[in-house]
Amino acid sequence: MRYAELQVTTHFSFLRGASSADELFATAKELCIEALGVVDRNSLAGIVRALEASRATGVRLVVGCRLDLQDGMSILVYPTDRAAYSRLTRLLTLGKGRGGKANCILHLDDLALYAEGLIAILVPDLPDETCAVQLRKMAELFGDRAYLALSLRRRPNDQMRLHELSNMAARFKVKTVVTNDVLFHEPSRRQLQDVVTCIRTRTTIDDVGFARERHADRFLKPPEEMQRLFPRYPEALARTMEIADRCRFSLEELTYQYPEEAIVPGKDAQASLEHYVWECAPARYPEGLPPNVLKIIRHELDLIRAMKYAPYFLTVFSIVRYARSQGILCQGRGSAANSAVCYILGITSIDPETNDLLFERFVSQERDEPPDIDVDFEHERREEVIQWIYKTYTHQKAALCATVTRYRAKGAIRDVGKALGLPEDVIKALSSGMWSWSADMVGDRNLRELNLNPDDRRLALTLKLAQQLMGAPRHLGQHPGGFVLTHDRLDDLVPIEPASMADRQVIEWDKDDVEALKFMKVDVLALGMLTCMAKAFKLIEEHKGETIDLANIEQEDQATYAMIRKADTLGTFQIESRAQMAMLPRLKPRTFYDLVIQVAIVRPGPIQGDMVHPYLRRREGKEPVVYPTPELEAVLGKTLGVPLFQESAMKVAMVCAGFTGGEADQLRKSMATFKFTGGVSKFKEKLVSGMVKNGYSPEFAEKTFSQLEGFGSYGFPESHAASFALIAYASSYVKCHYADAFCAALINSQPMGFYAVAQVVGDARNHGVEILPVCINRSRWDCTLEQVKGDERRHAVRLGMRLVRGLAAVDVARIVAARADQPFDSVDDMWRRSGVPAASLVELAEADAFLPSLELQRRDALWAIKALRDEPLPLFAAAAEREMKTIAEQQEPDVQLRQMTDGHNVIQDYSHTGLTLREHPIAFLRKDLAARSIVTCGEAMSARDGRWLMTAGLVLVRQMPGSAKGVMFLTIEDETGPANVVVWPKLFERRRRVVLGSSMMAINGRIQREGDVVHLIAQQLFDLSGDLSGLADRDGEFKLPAGRGDEFAHGSPGSSDSRDRSPAVKPRDIFVPDLHIDTLKIKSRNFH
Repeated sequence: MRYAELQVTTHFSFLRGASSADELFATAKELCIEALGVVDRNSLAGIVRALEASRATGVRLVVGCRLDLQDGMSILVYPTDRAAYSRLTRLLTLGKGRGGKANCILHLDDLALYAEGLIAILVPDLPDETCAVQLRKMAELFGDRAYLALSLRRRPNDQMRLHELSNMAARFKVKTVVTNDVLFHEPSRRQLQDVVTCIRTRTTIDDVGFARERHADRFLKPPEEMQRLFPRYPEALARTMEIADRCRFSLEELTYQYPEEAIVPGKDAQASLEHYVWECAPARYPEGLPPNVLKIIRHELDLIRAMKYAPYFLTVFSIVRYARSQGILCQGRGSAANSAVCYILGITSIDPETNDLLFERFVSQERDEPPDIDVDFEHERREEVIQWIYKTYTHQKAALCATVTRYRAKGAIRDVGKALGLPEDVIKALSSGMWSWSADMVGDRNLRELNLNPDDRRLALTLKLAQQLMGAPRHLGQHPGGFVLTHDRLDDLVPIEPASMADRQVIEWDKDDVEALKFMKVDVLALGMLTCMAKAFKLIEEHKGETIDLANIEQEDQATYAMIRKADTLGTFQIESRAQMAMLPRLKPRTFYDLVIQVAIVRPGPIQGDMVHPYLRRREGKEPVVYPTPELEAVLGKTLGVPLFQESAMKVAMVCAGFTGGEADQLRKSMATFKFTGGVSKFKEKLVSGMVKNGYSPEFAEKTFSQLEGFGSYGFPESHAASFALIAYASSYVKCHYADAFCAALINSQPMGFYAVAQVVGDARNHGVEILPVCINRSRWDCTLEQVKGDERRHAVRLGMRLVRGLAAVDVARIVAARADQPFDSVDDMWRRSGVPAASLVELAEADAFLPSLELQRRDALWAIKALRDEPLPLFAAAAEREMKTIAEQQEPDVQLRQMTDGHNVIQDYSHTGLTLREHPIAFLRKDLAARSIVTCGEAMSARDGRWLMTAGLVLVRQMPGSAKGVMFLTIEDETGPANVVVWPKLFERRRRVVLGSSMMAINGRIQREGDVVHLIAQQLFDLSGDLSGLADRDGEFKLPAGRGDEFAHGSPGSSDSRDRSPAVKPRDIFVPDLHIDTLKIKSRNFH
């Protein structure tokens, strides 16, 4: 018997289906089901995944959608042809435009306008009057394309219900069709189906009631089973194939046409592109195009003409040209940097004259894929570019790609735990015991450490179902900047919905879906370092009178490279991570190409291909560099015979084995996916035989292939590395020569980078930059530079009010405007003149912003704010008006408050600004730590190789790279600086709670020193977070400014002596308690 299941819900119905398209189609193939009709609710988000599953299994996909109408009707619709599909996508776009993000509001009248060419199946509940009215409307609207679904509900009198529905359908001349209303591919997914229902309805499994399925019958069944279940309805069973045969539309029919724009009058796209190339060439090469570059450009233009990609290049060119006209820094990267045309047009910055580019890595005829140009813009100004694109192309023809937000380990544990009714503290303990994005769940050992019973049935079920839920879609988000642009209406191809951000819209497909259908997208990406560079250049010009930009920064500056070789790169681009800092003293970059290698070498590809150590040994002269042939030397000479880049692998295939450029790119791509597809084997024979034919030994050919295969799936493009190296060098140059401007710009560009603001500020102070605290009379929103008194060449960084947590930018603008003519001289004066609410003044007081200019300690400032009223009383307002001046409603008595200890001040600094300019928190604990034989981080990092010691510090960074095979890298810090810690997988598993949960940690281990690279290899780990809880009670146990000896009674060191004040009214001993827990909380940064 032939059978098609026409009502299949995948997990792209978002918390309704419990199985993926891959699972459903694979099961359908096993059960000999000929076709599946995928009908996710009000959405086509999963239809491309279903198409790929269909291609893989041979089970035909019937494109469809379930429409839940506001009229109370649920209708399955299937387009019969291309035009009907476009009507469906437009209909969904209409509904999503009304409903907003993740909602769709449609009525039957809307469906009537778009019904032509759609087959419709009514999904009924009971055979009552409501159903009769719906059937009549269906018959009127769809005619012979109207059907009624017959599905078992496993309720009492189910067969009678089917009988009455069938009779009712016959009365209105609507045909019936059998569906199984599938939600999962096999019976074992029933539990997960119930859980996702609980998550969607925000209830627990104990309270969900009949909102969950009443039976476990909603899985795929073979045709014979469906025949057994519906013996009285053979015609309705046969109609499943009738409908499948009528719906001949396939997504492969979608034809994508790129917009024809930016065209020179009287010229087509190709001629326009060539016009702009020759027009822009003199700007890049004032002395004329070098012959080799001219040859490359002509080759690229010929290939662009053959592939008809000229409109795409023109689009990116117009976007970049607009950004530059607005003073927005931007730079192309990725494989597009292999293009001389992109360089001439100003899209990328890699000169083809000095770099050996390989255009086939970017575009090739054999690959038959659209090019992909990634352009980075300043992250704070990218929205200007995005809105220009919408304005230029209109919202009908432009939208961002979606991203599919999927369940990771922590999210799955949290949601499943809530659904199964676990207590919140148990859920928090479970989720905190795992590395954020890891695929592993919590093991029995970890459960026992948490005082949980691994044999508890509900707990075990939570872990099991969370594992099943991982990877399932949670909802759609918006791509960081991947635009799809079309010549005609975009909603003819895919539904569009409003994004959560204003004035943005998103298609329902992500970048993988778009690539699968060979649509072109333009990536308008954000890069925080470009924002930082733009702000740094502006500060340098404003305060130092020097005009610099990315184009005119001094090249090959030796002072900059000397700084880089010392791994003094905190805050710079790409070379600031732990792994990069560890590699810099070994690789010792001295030229720009060294920096290109530096960017690329700390990547999974070279590491997994075992290329890092051979390259370093050859660079240090410890291993000879041998090239079997001059051809291979020409290809790998710059990388000492080691193929570090994807382009290297392609060139080896081209030069040594006779591959064409396109074939070499296919080799690269097959290596990138060989673990999943196994497609690399067909190239092995061609590569090895080609190399042998050209005089290489079979052994060398096999070794070459193995090496390429080892790193191919993670290989890094040289062009991409070169693009990043340009920004890495520029950021390092600015840090080296303008450390003050770099620090201010880096803070003003947050959030970005690897390190928190506290470490950025600490690093700047280590470089001699003076940092001034937040001040109500001097600080603006952003950090600024202030000239150091007595030294015209030096500038200090004044911290901006952006660092004050909870303070709104609009209130800062009022404060700055109010003090423009005269600084504030009191809290009351500031409140009245600025008009900001008292709550904002409290935030500033908590951040100690009244101390620098008004000399008010935290508690004094808070006490003064308590005396403020929301508005003047009428009597005092009248008096003020009479006297033409503002007076206080009442005179608060002058009181003497007990001031905070130094330790308490540090806690408040971290709580309200995220950093402190006072002593490091660990300095207060140094005496206790020394008593336990715990040395400083500085001593640990300067210790000899092999020494065993114990050190401690605040946990700043946790990092577990995918290529590290479970090794965790930690960065801790005390008052002497940072220390680098390596935690092996076995220790990590044993002490998982300590590693992931500690704010302060002690590490006992052995020093490993290799040249200037030093690590502490952990053997034991201890959580010292509890030591921080007593910090508020401590004053400095380190050398302080000379005090008077009576600070406890008369104020903390450095403050004015309270005895010098006028006598105060002392009705009682006044103490204002602080309404928060006095515990230092440091938020570590985790990287995956």
